[in-house]
Amino acid sequence: MAAAQGRLSDDAGGTDDPKEEDLHTGETAPLPFRAAVDALRSARLRPQIEVEPTRAPQRLAPHSYALEATVVDGDQDLADGRLVLLHDPAGHDAWRGTFRLVTLVRAELEPEMAADPLLPEVCWTWLTGALQARGLTYGEASGTVTRASSHYFGGLSARPSASQIEIRASWTPQEGLGGAPDTAAHLASWCDLLAQVAGLPPAGPGDASVVTLPQRRGPQSR
Repeated sequence: MAAAQGRLSDDAGGTDDPKEEDLHTGETAPLPFRAAVDALRSARLRPQIEVEPTRAPQRLAPHSYALEATVVDGDQDLADGRLVLLHDPAGHDAWRGTFRLVTLVRAELEPEMAADPLLPEVCWTWLTGALQARGLTYGEASGTVTRASSHYFGGLSARPSASQIEIRASWTPQEGLGGAPDTAAHLASWCDLLAQVAGLPPAGPGDASVVTLPQRRGPQSR
């Protein structure tokens, strides 16, 4: 699985290495956190998106759980990302809540699309629009949209130029009954974002408002 690389950033909580050991998520963890994790584990998602648990950062919050996902078309990877659930039972002033979701999403693009000056704003609205489309309430959203281009020279000059979009973001999900947010719905919204970045068509009639990238680099071999 081609997991997204790099360090997850959260303006409200600092940075950490997502490959460190998971914190304990067993019976000693707070009940709201365990319920939120159970909802993530049981969520049903569109078949083109492969999701699996991964090691979560330790120092961002007392409790954390992480997933990584790849958008797959046959044997090709179209986009990938990581979603981290953080929980601090004492609350966090910057979060304005006890839970926080942190994400990294990335995909390859056609150079012409990457050069579009409106691309960062459009990608950010994909994230907020995906949450709003499922009726989710959230707060304190923050993040960055980064475009990167690679050009090859000398012995690597035969390689075509490559462009990549990367979305790093975090937001505070509204807590529901029992103190746990609807993490399954937030995961579904995050997968909607992944699908848009990957250029997938809408999953069904209810997703007709989804606007995908008009151009993107061809899928990457797995």
